Amino acid sequence: MNRTSSPAETSVDIPTETSAETSVDIPTKTPLTTPTETPLKTPAETPADTSAKPPATWEDLVTTALLGTDRRPPAAGAPGRAAPVALLDAAAAETVRRRAGLRPARAAARPDPAPADPRPALPAAAARRLAMLLADRPGAGGGGRRGTAPDLMELLPQWLAAANARGFAAPAELLPALLDAARGRTDLRPAALAFAGPRAVWLARLNPDWRFALRAAPGGDAALPRPEDGERVRRLWQEGLFAERVALLAAIRAREPAAARELLATTWATERAEDRLMFLDSLRTGLGAADEPFLEQALSDRSRNVRATAAELLSALPGSALAARMAVRAAACVAVDRTREVPSIVVEAPHECDSSMERDGVLPKAPAGRGERSWWFGQLVEAAPLGTWSARLGGRTPEEIVALPVTDDWRSELHAAWCRAAVRQRDAGWARALLGAPAAPEAGGPGAVSLAERAKLLGTLPPGERADWVAGFIAAHGLSEAFQLLGGCAVPWSGPLGRAVVDALNIARDAGSYPWSFSGVMGLAERCLDPAEASRLDGLLAVPDETEDASPGAGGYWAEAFQRLGTTLRLRAAMLEELGTA
Repeated sequence: MNRTSSPAETSVDIPTETSAETSVDIPTKTPLTTPTETPLKTPAETPADTSAKPPATWEDLVTTALLGTDRRPPAAGAPGRAAPVALLDAAAAETVRRRAGLRPARAAARPDPAPADPRPALPAAAARRLAMLLADRPGAGGGGRRGTAPDLMELLPQWLAAANARGFAAPAELLPALLDAARGRTDLRPAALAFAGPRAVWLARLNPDWRFALRAAPGGDAALPRPEDGERVRRLWQEGLFAERVALLAAIRAREPAAARELLATTWATERAEDRLMFLDSLRTGLGAADEPFLEQALSDRSRNVRATAAELLSALPGSALAARMAVRAAACVAVDRTREVPSIVVEAPHECDSSMERDGVLPKAPAGRGERSWWFGQLVEAAPLGTWSARLGGRTPEEIVALPVTDDWRSELHAAWCRAAVRQRDAGWARALLGAPAAPEAGGPGAVSLAERAKLLGTLPPGERADWVAGFIAAHGLSEAFQLLGGCAVPWSGPLGRAVVDALNIARDAGSYPWSFSGVMGLAERCLDPAEASRLDGLLAVPDETEDASPGAGGYWAEAFQRLGTTLRLRAAMLEELGTA
């Protein structure tokens, strides 16, 4: 049936579904209506117009979700789909792309195949264990008891260390989860990248979330050119991304220190200050006398941070010209006063910081609350070779020098500077002298050498000697000040150290101590105690009788914590057995 349109209206015959011959006139122009007669559509009902728009990036989708589709319609999605639905569809597709390690792109050449990993495959049981460790996530709850279940994520570093020691290759299907874990925890990166091997670099080039792997990928630098491939090295050094250049310089420095230094010198003058600082830091690997001319030149750099780093590296070379200059300056400030009844060290700190001192890395401006003269003095002593002091102070040994009284309250400043020098120069003899006996009263108190300085000094000692010193410290002073010291000991802890920790925890429990005060040490024990010590914990699992002065509920907490410790140790033993390292 047809309706005659008015002159102001034009009709079009549209076939209906009932008959191919029947048509209905639909006016293309409707009469004006009042605003209240116009139907309104909510933003959720408005279709997303995605025609002729490029695919959205993940950042675009996140921004749209944060702002809302009513304020920012999605740039991708199927035509005719409601805006929120189109956003979720695009996010789902983009998530699949990101998990696959590929960035969405228009027609482009396929990436080269992943490099082969020649290492032996991981045993099946160990692979299942790795998947379980990677799937575990830290609890979201804050505070309170942790229960008796082991913290699997905290066992991942040890698992990786054991797998790397055995030389296993990472399962390809677990590489994305492994790289995600390393992305979130910088302490995992060296071991995770070593285990991931050359495919870590290959994946990092395809997923920007994993670009950190290009900066340092031990064992995975097969994608980088070899030092002897001069043309590829030169091209990557001049044209590569910053992360790629850092990885290249580190890889060459590890193999051929001189070649890395010469490569850096070719572009040094044109690099940005922050890049020069990062590149200069790579010279710590394989630092030697041959680096001195380059570092001396860097002392005149226009960046203060670059100058300070160059001076620090030169001071770590006792035979360098800078070390000799610092020795002269520091020796002029320290002497032995033999007129006293007991020979004593006297200190006369510098009265100014001249331009030559600044060039050699002495910072003229002291931090807030620190005197300028003591600030300058500490920097001079820190940079002077430790061999200076025996000749300057009457041929005494480090132990005899450290035992000398120091006048006018300069003892703490002088000993702290010697500590920094011993750590920088890796001098175990001076470290032993400054540490002193672990059972000495001053070892557990403020003393001239702080607890933080002692922890750094311990790092210069062999692992066995370090563990023995900390065990003696715990036996004499307990666990209240031992956390920093324990963190520097090799894993697993030696037998004497592990027994000292367990005994000290038991003593703290019997004394009714506040249990949460030792949660940090207990967490370290779960990761570091030798699994063979698990049987020694069986007698500590019962809930002890609480004394009147004990913290409420402390006994239950201690029993729970010891149970978790024992369970964790047995789990670690199973992990090692699966890897064939038991």
